[in-house]
Amino acid sequence: MSTTTERTPVLQTKLPAVGTTIFSVMSALAAEKGAVNLGQGFPDFDCDPMLVQAVTAAMTKGLNQYPPMAGVPALREAISAKMQAMYGRTYDPYSELTITAGATQAIITAILAVVRPGDEVIVLEPCYDSYVPNIELAGGTVVRVPLTPRTFRPDFDRIAAAITPRTRAILVNTPHNPSATVWSKQDMLRLQELLAPTEVLVIADEVYEHMVFDGQPHQSVARFPALAARSFIVSSFGKTYHVTGWKVGYVAAPASLMAEFRKVHQFNVFTVNTPVQHGLAAHMADASLYLQLPQFYQRKRDLFRTGLARTRFKLLPSEGSFFQCVDISDVSELPEEDFCKWLTSEIGVAAIPLSAFYGNGFDQRVVRFCFAKKEDTLNQALQRLARL
Repeated sequence: MSTTTERTPVLQTKLPAVGTTIFSVMSALAAEKGAVNLGQGFPDFDCDPMLVQAVTAAMTKGLNQYPPMAGVPALREAISAKMQAMYGRTYDPYSELTITAGATQAIITAILAVVRPGDEVIVLEPCYDSYVPNIELAGGTVVRVPLTPRTFRPDFDRIAAAITPRTRAILVNTPHNPSATVWSKQDMLRLQELLAPTEVLVIADEVYEHMVFDGQPHQSVARFPALAARSFIVSSFGKTYHVTGWKVGYVAAPASLMAEFRKVHQFNVFTVNTPVQHGLAAHMADASLYLQLPQFYQRKRDLFRTGLARTRFKLLPSEGSFFQCVDISDVSELPEEDFCKWLTSEIGVAAIPLSAFYGNGFDQRVVRFCFAKKEDTLNQALQRLARL
């Protein structure tokens, strides 16, 4: 008779600080309470039916097998043309562009490609929640530099002080999630000047590139030659075309950097959904579909801000992305997270505390709403928030 017993080996976690995210907590609470969920950043409206038709046509044509590892050539060519037209820099579609399984995969792949154990990577807080775990999985050391509280402008003196001989990369996100601020041309020139004498790489998270408001252009690192030469630029079709669940994005980088990126990419996803890539390539032929996005989202932003102005919230600027942050100081004395739970349960609207985007949980009395919603959804939320 066997004397073995059933036993699961004890595993030492690679990510001891990671647990259930605030996004999961708030979404579950919103569902339980029947609240309007303005917490998580995704649309509640459909994409253009023509895009669905284009993907369906690709499937019907039999375009359902593996595409090239780097992505469907027609899609890479369309991205190259877009970036040249918008930012004045040409990326070779065959050696400098790769299609990814969303921006999150793009970011971790870039980090795994260039960060080695002991390397330092600068993150500007508050930041998207995947950055820090990605760096830790690569064996790197996270160096946190806060953006200026409440204005969320980059503090270049603090960034400069954080750079050491061990600094491998800096993560830059504009338009910024969660604060909805946008880096200016002067900001990019300052970063370019600061990094010029170093070997520091840039991972530029530009997933909200088509959501910059009030007539301002998106200042992609692609516009700045000395930055572009050291940068991985990440973007997202999910954000641009309202199809976040499709999880398709792309990375642009100089050929030498892209070669290293693809070494990792081919072994973590290899390639990305074929018919969706063909559908997106066809859809990109009409540039107006992404060029009209600033106006599309600005209308939603303005509707939402007008309604919030009737509450006791203090509105922070929303220069880009599809987020609106508010100061809750005149509404409640609760900490941000507790306030968001109260707002969801008692008022029926879910938001996200900005403290969730800081490693130390820094509470500055600010919460974030997402306005990428139908007009009816926003009006319903505003009716409830009018009670405040």
